[in-house]
Amino acid sequence: MKKLTPFLISCVLVFGAAACETTSKTTESAPNNPNEAAQAPSPQATQAAQEDAQSETRRRQLNEDIRAREQRSNITGGDTDRAKGDLASEVRSKLEANIPNGQLTISAEKDGTVTVGGTVNNQQQLAKIEPLAKEIKGVKNVIVKATVAPPKS
Repeated sequence: MKKLTPFLISCVLVFGAAACETTSKTTESAPNNPNEAAQAPSPQATQAAQEDAQSETRRRQLNEDIRAREQRSNITGGDTDRAKGDLASEVRSKLEANIPNGQLTISAEKDGTVTVGGTVNNQQQLAKIEPLAKEIKGVKNVIVKATVAPPKS
């Protein structure tokens, strides 16, 4: 038992460290880096993602999650200086709820700069990225590297 406990703790720490290195993405097929271009989604994938993400229940859940994180942040520290993982995760949730069929990758810096890359299906979705991201507490600057790539037919 004495040897098993340190082993289990080590496994959890290694797994946690590896999991923290991944970039926040709105879909599995989004690029791993905001500077890479994503391939346009298939019509079936677009439809499935749109139906899930546009459901009112899903949108309410994501917005409630964002509000809860901001309230926790206010209690524990209060100012807009947030962990870059929190910023990336909250921006990803916000964009996922409001741009359901986009393939976006989000990265954040400690200074509040958020970079969004990947693809969306139309110009209106592209124009929504910056204002939506700036709604998240702690986001000071948004760099949009995403492009418009309509779904394949």
